[in-house]
Amino acid sequence: MTSLSDSTSRSASGVSRAQRVRKVLETALFPVLLDIEDESHRHAHHVEQTRGPNAGATETHFRLHIVSPVFEGMSRVARSRRVHELLAPELADGLHALALTLRTPAEEEARA
Repeated sequence: MTSLSDSTSRSASGVSRAQRVRKVLETALFPVLLDIEDESHRHAHHVEQTRGPNAGATETHFRLHIVSPVFEGMSRVARSRRVHELLAPELADGLHALALTLRTPAEEEARA
């Protein structure tokens, strides 16, 4: 797993993409668990993305594990759509792929 300090897709303010993603998700979803794993190194063979000012950035593929009460009553598809809506600016600016595990606290507890 790549740490936030190892990430190189930084905005003009010096904030990494992983940090921006974390802030957006924490603000909107109030997660009880939020794991962000940068898996971009596993996709180094892909052709570099050419979108936006961060073209060629290394933070292009993330695995997210989110446990949030906001997901209560939402279908799996609705949860995924919500996360994609929240991260639309990043997806338009070089973020290429998300692997999502999205659960409610009760669902997470049942898996323990």
